[in-house]
Amino acid sequence: MAKELTESSHDRQNILNNRYALQQAEQHLALGGLVFQGETVFTKAQVGALFEIADATIERYLASHGDELKSNGYRVIKGSNLRDFKRLASGTLINEGTKTTALGLFNFRAVLNLGMLLTESEPARLLRSRLLDIVLDVMAERAGGHTKFINQRDENYLLAALQEENYRKQFTDALDKYVEGNHWKYARFTNLIYQSIFHENATEYKKVLKLAAAANIRETLYSEVLNLIASFEAGIAHELEKVYQAQGRKLTQKEAVSLFASFEQHPLFKPLVLDARTKMASRDLCFRDALHEKLDAYIQSVPEADFDRFLGEKSRSLEEQLSAPETLAVFKRLKDR
Repeated sequence: MAKELTESSHDRQNILNNRYALQQAEQHLALGGLVFQGETVFTKAQVGALFEIADATIERYLASHGDELKSNGYRVIKGSNLRDFKRLASGTLINEGTKTTALGLFNFRAVLNLGMLLTESEPARLLRSRLLDIVLDVMAERAGGHTKFINQRDENYLLAALQEENYRKQFTDALDKYVEGNHWKYARFTNLIYQSIFHENATEYKKVLKLAAAANIRETLYSEVLNLIASFEAGIAHELEKVYQAQGRKLTQKEAVSLFASFEQHPLFKPLVLDARTKMASRDLCFRDALHEKLDAYIQSVPEADFDRFLGEKSRSLEEQLSAPETLAVFKRLKDR
């Protein structure tokens, strides 16, 4: 992970939202606990023994990180739930006596959450190390051995890539017809699109993802980013044609850059750019351990749905998608347009 788990809430949540890693962790860590209401739970006394910490330490973390721990499964039971738990535990797991009116319980996810927070526990440090190994193994296994092209496992990727290729042709044709200059203008204006969306030119992006100089950037982009690039390409091509027809001559590159600067300020793109930056920065840090420093402010934890999207049963390698009958049908529809 790019940051120390004890310091980064995003990195902690990325692990806790990865149900595939959690399933493996629960099996391999074998922390114990008691099955109650369909899930494995631990009392504070058990958690204290597990991490070799005092009850007061647990209470301190509940006070300082209560919202995070509650969102990941810590709860307090009372009334009939408490009576049911006492009967199930048969007096062996709690020592508060019959006067106890409330009891805090950690589920497995909340125990891991606390283990990623504790700085004063050697067992917690060892758990973090083992947990990171499990996460890396699960990611590699489910992504087919590498994550550089994990974006391609999204069932929406292939269609987005095909559509973007069509819009790119419109964009490069417009540059050829309506803007002065040699072939270098294609790279220049493509970089302007990249910089507008994710603040990096092609060279900077390749460095972050450790891509070869000749690598095709678009093969590593998420479908949402590809769709936004396609929107920029189609829109800029349209605007260039309009100005060309009004002026009756090709635009200079300076004029084209000015047109581009005006185009990218359109409020239509603001929510789309925000979404693309957030997804790109967050997913790349989580799945590829790649930090886009210029997008650091947009990093969030990756939602559980994204783990299903890129690692789940519906996710498939590009080779698998290309051999599927439904994919061939998409190719045919595009060809027949």
